Amino acid sequence: MSNPEIKIKETKLLSDNWYILNKVTFDYQKEDKSWITQQREVYDRGNGAAILLYNTTSKNIILTRQFRLPTYLNGNKNGMMVEVCAGLLDQDEPEQCIIRETEEETGYRISKVKKIMETYMSPGAITEILYLFIGKYDASMKVSEGGGLDHEQENIQVLEMPFEQAYNMIETGELKDAKTIMLLQYAKINLGL
Repeated sequence: MSNPEIKIKETKLLSDNWYILNKVTFDYQKEDKSWITQQREVYDRGNGAAILLYNTTSKNIILTRQFRLPTYLNGNKNGMMVEVCAGLLDQDEPEQCIIRETEEETGYRISKVKKIMETYMSPGAITEILYLFIGKYDASMKVSEGGGLDHEQENIQVLEMPFEQAYNMIETGELKDAKTIMLLQYAKINLGL
């Protein structure tokens, strides 16, 4: 951290039950050179990676469907979200992580991925950088049914569908996950699906 206009005064741990929640007090120098003190709660859950799997022959993609409690608590009637495969890095490099997560969640063993961007998904409160990838798949890469890991209490449904069907789910509101929307829009512009 090298911004001379920011001075961290105190970091107080509020919770480390699942991930880390800190209350940070800092001084911030405004444009008029005066200083103000602010406090923010910052949630650190680690960095993550996500991937859009696509098949250039069939023009299909792989998505997942699973229950997401925060969405349920904030108006998603059944709490189910359709999204691209994703996971936390857990000490891995982003590429290693997403290859591992792809097999665990979707059942496809891929070996090559392409990173297309890095993004902060909720920069006002969460430290996470999300690395977004694309990767080709075909039927020969299927090694299991996927669904996630039992010891992580994952219950993931694997969805294979035409790209256009998924893309239209943005307009209908069936698809509300930001990383998935970004990856589908990237594919629409760059992959010719």
